[in-house]
Amino acid sequence: MATSDPGAGDRDERLCHPGDTAASRPAGESLVPPVNSHNEWDPLEEIVVGRLDGATIPSRHPVVACNIPPWAARAQGLAAGLRYPRVLVERARHELDEFIALLRSLGVTVRRPDAVDHRQRFGTPDWSSRGFCNTCPRDSLLVVGDEIIETPMAWPCRYFETHSYRALLKDYFRRGARWTAAPRPQLTDDLFDADFRVPGPGEPMRYVLTEFEPVFDAADFVRAGRDLFVTRSNVTNGMGIDWLRRHLGPGYRVHEIHSRCRTPMHIDTTFLPLAPGKVLVNPEYVDVDRLPEVLRSWEVLVAPEPEPIADPLLRVASMCGRWLNMNVLMIDEKRVIAERHHTGMLRALEGWGFEPIPCDLLHYAPFGGSFHCATLDIRRRGTLESYVD
Repeated sequence: MATSDPGAGDRDERLCHPGDTAASRPAGESLVPPVNSHNEWDPLEEIVVGRLDGATIPSRHPVVACNIPPWAARAQGLAAGLRYPRVLVERARHELDEFIALLRSLGVTVRRPDAVDHRQRFGTPDWSSRGFCNTCPRDSLLVVGDEIIETPMAWPCRYFETHSYRALLKDYFRRGARWTAAPRPQLTDDLFDADFRVPGPGEPMRYVLTEFEPVFDAADFVRAGRDLFVTRSNVTNGMGIDWLRRHLGPGYRVHEIHSRCRTPMHIDTTFLPLAPGKVLVNPEYVDVDRLPEVLRSWEVLVAPEPEPIADPLLRVASMCGRWLNMNVLMIDEKRVIAERHHTGMLRALEGWGFEPIPCDLLHYAPFGGSFHCATLDIRRRGTLESYVD
């Protein structure tokens, strides 16, 4: 894929001594660990923020359509492969720029992926597709300690999405980080249930994915030191969960969170650890009595109802459910960036002892999420610990 980079300077911003560069140091030598993130709340030092450049409406595919209402799937299919409307991109870019400025004002190093033309067609011997966007690094990359893992995503339009992060990945690797890529999936028809339909109330849960091969999005996992929590979803199957569990080995435990969402995709609007012993849960999707036993000593914070979205364009174009008020980003154990529109969540966070920092990112929803989705924390100041019983 051809790339251009109007923000190349963002990629080169890092914490180092004056005059020190990656090129001037021996391979693997680093003044600070380039990648070090064990949980969702240690003091944030460096983060990757996504880009809107070249964003393209996803190509038609059952794995894309299964998570949105039928009328929206039909509209998406008609527009597949086209650029997102400029009005959506410009609104989202303005808010994204303000969010980045806020992060930098808090002392956080911000880095960006390359800008990519996502309309270019690509394929394998079995299928072809156009791209999507690189707005959500949280989906395609998983950071566990000093390791970055490229995930085997189930959407064909996201098959090469991590290529836009390769300059960053190579830099982190040269400075000592571990860099792993999960097995690249075939994404043939055998992976997808041809008879899938969204289960109705009271019906057994169904997923569009079979167990043909391991697939998962990193955004279906959240971290609490030696314990990771995951939701099985329409982009993460049991084989994907097993692959990560075996890859991480006996030093980590991976716990599954049962979701009552009938179209599950990504855990960070369902279950999100905010601090040691505190987890935010979605009352619509999570049965608190069915949380893993290891959380029995944790304080469970039940998310308040999100404020309604008045803008009809946002209601139509959003790729996300209504619980984006949960999609917050922890700066440390106290400070948390949250959506300014969702005043109920801001008040709740304050009542729970946090220090909410209001910010606007409402118009990012058509591109895949909010603050947590739009970022990938690369370095947090902390060590690997166990926080559960």
